[in-house]
Amino acid sequence: MLKPPTPSQTELEMVTITSLVPSDHLLRKIDAALDFTFIRDRVAHLYCPDNGRPALDPVVLFKTLFIGYLFGIRSERQLMREVEVNVAYRWFLGLRLTDKVADASTLSQNRRRRFRDSTVYQDIFDEIVLQAVRAGLVDGMVLYTDSTHLKANANKNKYDLAMAAKSRADYLDALDQAIDADRAAHGKGPLKAKEREPEVKETKISRTDPDAGYMVRDGKPKGFFYLDHRTVDSRHAIITDSFVTPGNVHDSIPYLARLDRQRQRFDLDVRYVGLDAGYSTAGIAKGLEDRGIEGVIGYSRPTHRQGYLRKRDFKYDREVDVYRCPEGLELRYATTNREGYREYKSDPALCRTCPLLASCTSSANHTKVVTRHVWQDAKDHIHENRQTPWGKKVYARRKETVERSFADAKQLHGHRYARLRGLAKVTEQCLLAAAAQNIKKIATILARWRGTDGLGPNRKRFIHALNCLISELLAAFRLFHPAAI
Repeated sequence: MLKPPTPSQTELEMVTITSLVPSDHLLRKIDAALDFTFIRDRVAHLYCPDNGRPALDPVVLFKTLFIGYLFGIRSERQLMREVEVNVAYRWFLGLRLTDKVADASTLSQNRRRRFRDSTVYQDIFDEIVLQAVRAGLVDGMVLYTDSTHLKANANKNKYDLAMAAKSRADYLDALDQAIDADRAAHGKGPLKAKEREPEVKETKISRTDPDAGYMVRDGKPKGFFYLDHRTVDSRHAIITDSFVTPGNVHDSIPYLARLDRQRQRFDLDVRYVGLDAGYSTAGIAKGLEDRGIEGVIGYSRPTHRQGYLRKRDFKYDREVDVYRCPEGLELRYATTNREGYREYKSDPALCRTCPLLASCTSSANHTKVVTRHVWQDAKDHIHENRQTPWGKKVYARRKETVERSFADAKQLHGHRYARLRGLAKVTEQCLLAAAAQNIKKIATILARWRGTDGLGPNRKRFIHALNCLISELLAAFRLFHPAAI
């Protein structure tokens, strides 16, 4: 029998807000897994202790922001409207059904005034990573780093041309020392002292967001972008670092400094790193060697002039420090230049009658020059790692960790576009997005371990015991086979 509906919206009911939130809701798992009270201590110095109107609890403020990133709500006005009507959001924030929700301007004004030029966002991100470390979700043995672009909130057709200095690599001081040592080993005097000035070139500066960089990369859209350089731990893909640069900064520039920061901040014993071909530089290879870290870096196909011999056709003889061409003639050491490359030159008298001259060099004086970086041995070692069985396993896991992390960020957490303008504000966005992803992953994993994810407790206890056994076996295996992953 079909009965007409009776209105029930005005009926009084005795309920608790806790009873209205499903037991397997994500926010319940987060509330059980993470402690956010540390936020109050981190920001206490930014509040006046005994004057002014009572402020919105900073724990509630940041938990509200995390809700926006967790559920992909890009607009703060829309976020506050969702909090007003969503029972689970109210429960997570500690609000009653009848409590007034803060205005969206409260979030923006705190950002513009109270938290501006502070390290609050980095501190909160770091503390969440530390909670993951304490929970056994991060071991730091293998780290993966990559970058992704966020479209800047700027029109790519509105710009001015200006001369700007390119970013400076952080290993140039060590390179200068290596150059002097290499020249001395070959009986050459040191180069004339000259301060390394950053290369200056004409570039496009956005009129809307001058901090954004005009990005031109193969296979990527052209325009004004920011880059989020992200590092992910191999064990459970917890994000251990997020660093933002303009879109025209090369991936390799900030890498070593950010790696050192993670090792020091989280006390990580990093043994292996997996990187794509964008990080295949001699500076990074030497930096990893000096830190005792084995690297596995993707292959970058070298540029080649059509119709000419390739560099690999010239074989290096380490014992006598010469290159040999396909005809067996020697190219001997001439000098080490300021860029860190040794120059090996052929004898023009012999090259002049060589049958391969036309495909070897177009030099007017018939001299072939082959260069070799002073840190080439470290780079060759990295390339050899890629061909080993363990190196292939390490590199194959990149797509399951850092690439998957970026895919989730773009698809679920609004990471395709910069919400605000300016490097500091985009840094805030990336840190909060990364923290939200970590929060979600930590809560989900711990819920599985505790048997509070909807599975039976017996099954959960079995899975947890099995995970512990696997971890112990892996630890024992790594102890006796340190090169295996």
